[in-house]
Amino acid sequence: MSRPMRADAQRNRARVLEVAAETFAAEGLSVPVHEIARRAGVGTGTVSRHFPTKEALFQAILLDRMEQLVRMAEELAESEGEAEGFFVFFSRMVDEGAANRGLVDALAGAGFDFEAVAADGKYDVMGAWRSLLEGAQRAGAIRADADIADVKSLLTGCIDRERNTPDPTARTRMLTIIRTGLHP
Repeated sequence: MSRPMRADAQRNRARVLEVAAETFAAEGLSVPVHEIARRAGVGTGTVSRHFPTKEALFQAILLDRMEQLVRMAEELAESEGEAEGFFVFFSRMVDEGAANRGLVDALAGAGFDFEAVAADGKYDVMGAWRSLLEGAQRAGAIRADADIADVKSLLTGCIDRERNTPDPTARTRMLTIIRTGLHP
């Protein structure tokens, strides 16, 4: 039976997660654990006690964010309808991807077994997005021959553009082009 975590251990764990989330988002998954520990103001042993591997640390961060994104997709389907919800979700994923290199690395499969995690529906971001896509297709808002791989490629292009040229006018134009191009 495990004992409850001491208050200082809980604070250290929370601080490590916060710093790691910020660091992975800004710099990607290549940042070493010892650098995360240094930035968090703890030793590498403290990080290792809570997260035995770098993948375990990233997984804790990623699972939380993936669960939030799945909930967002479901809420958008209800509040906006699947057709508009799809495009709002697409726009938010562009924002997320431009701001969070670690998430993009994980979705691309770099250093993280995304498929194994996505097997649990509450973390299946692409499955939630696929549901939005299929609903938008049933509503006649998106061409029937578009699939989730097409959507993922479009997202990658938008994220790349947003990272290299963060221009709100260009971003709006790209999203309009995508909406127009996906229309039947």
